[in-house]
Amino acid sequence: MLFRDASSGRLSHRAKLVLFLLCAIAILFLVDTAYQGINTLSRLNVVEAERDQSQRPSEVLQALDLKPGYVVVDLGCGSGYFTLKLSAPVGKNGRVLAEDIRRLPLAFLWIRTFQRSQHNVNIVLGEPDDPHLPAQRVNAVLIANTYHEFTNSQAILVHVVRSLVSGGRLVVVDREPRPLDPESSETAAEHHEVSSEQVERELRHAGFEIVSRQDRFIQNDPLNENWWIIIARKP
Repeated sequence: MLFRDASSGRLSHRAKLVLFLLCAIAILFLVDTAYQGINTLSRLNVVEAERDQSQRPSEVLQALDLKPGYVVVDLGCGSGYFTLKLSAPVGKNGRVLAEDIRRLPLAFLWIRTFQRSQHNVNIVLGEPDDPHLPAQRVNAVLIANTYHEFTNSQAILVHVVRSLVSGGRLVVVDREPRPLDPESSETAAEHHEVSSEQVERELRHAGFEIVSRQDRFIQNDPLNENWWIIIARKP
């Protein structure tokens, strides 16, 4: 047989060499992947420490009005900047549902919650039109720097409304559109921006009551962008 010594039936020297090379390549790949993963986790910590200085996270959490035992959703959580901060306010009897449609950021978030022993965080893989939230069990939903990514915001809002208990809060934080070049055909959506006026209209259309809106929540962040915040509630 191929790669076997005819007299002994054992693997030939050539076969052993091929297996050794394949194992070496696999080990190198795993080591490189682990190194890249550790590097990414370290960079995330540095970037998020910088975000703490400009993005007013404590005020975002305050807007959610969280209490121990609450269920809160971080919709479009990415690698978990806000998810990790939501864990403590709801306590061990509460739950944080960290939802995203991208698998890789969720994998990094799972590792980070494991490292920090934040066992009240549940990872949720959603779909573009369905975040897969439980019906009438959620006390608060945060959509931070994600609303502008929605391809069908009304479909998402329908699911958010269904998930919230009566009186449950929705907090949306996003970037306001910058002035566009009049000679350019680009739109605000292509710049990943959305106006607070548009989002307020869509929230009202979905049945939310607007508690407050602040159009200059964050002014001139490190990227020279302005951010707004809307606090809404389900009647």
